[in-house]
Amino acid sequence: MCGINIAGMSDTATKLSAQSLNLWFGSKQVLKNINVAFNKNEITALIGPSGCGKSTLLRTFNRMHDLVPDVRIEGEISLEDHNLYEDGLSVTQVRRRIGMVFQKANPFPKSIYENINYGLKINNIPAADRKGIIENALKESYIWDEVKDELQKPATRLSGGQQQRLCIARAVALRPEVILMDEPCSALDPLSTSKIEELILKLKKDYTIVIVTHNMQQAQRIADKTVFMYLGEIIEAGPTANIFEHPQNELTGNYVQGHFG
Repeated sequence: MCGINIAGMSDTATKLSAQSLNLWFGSKQVLKNINVAFNKNEITALIGPSGCGKSTLLRTFNRMHDLVPDVRIEGEISLEDHNLYEDGLSVTQVRRRIGMVFQKANPFPKSIYENINYGLKINNIPAADRKGIIENALKESYIWDEVKDELQKPATRLSGGQQQRLCIARAVALRPEVILMDEPCSALDPLSTSKIEELILKLKKDYTIVIVTHNMQQAQRIADKTVFMYLGEIIEAGPTANIFEHPQNELTGNYVQGHFG
């Protein structure tokens, strides 16, 4: 099955894309001829059964596989008109423009303040600017009011939902253009999940967001577009309502209706 571009997208709206992308771990091919594009200021959900390549695809977008032994990647990944794998482009440069939030909140064993300040320091943000950037990032991530009087508190003492919002604040502090999210709510209770979803919807005003989720209701609540993957291939992609209500592929319909997972 060939890769499919998301329906209804114009070239001028495309922020991030993959063209003829193939990936192997050793002799095992995990991604097969992926062609996909993600719109500016939209949320795209990647759905599909475990092991279908969703997280692997997500991680190619900010070069998380660079140090993986025996990985081989063919094809092109572009941020607007820039090939993210071109010679001379450093991983740090890519990740400055494409942030990532992981499945399990991973705050550094530092204070709340230093969790965000650390990234600013290694990216050479002037010290005089950092306090304001940190405050704005915490506000933008809906956690400022909860932590503003405890910024020197260890981040590991925050609740799971607060830790995940702190990790989002850490990502947005560098003002990336794209935020990748790998099942950011899978370890959270329903209330914390609701807060994260509200935050994601707010963030799309300023960012392009790609989220891996196994929660079909979550995809329907927050995603503008949905991409269904199976066995390393894109089976179907399009506006979320179409994927869930009028799937064109029988396999897609069976998956979103819960017949397999």
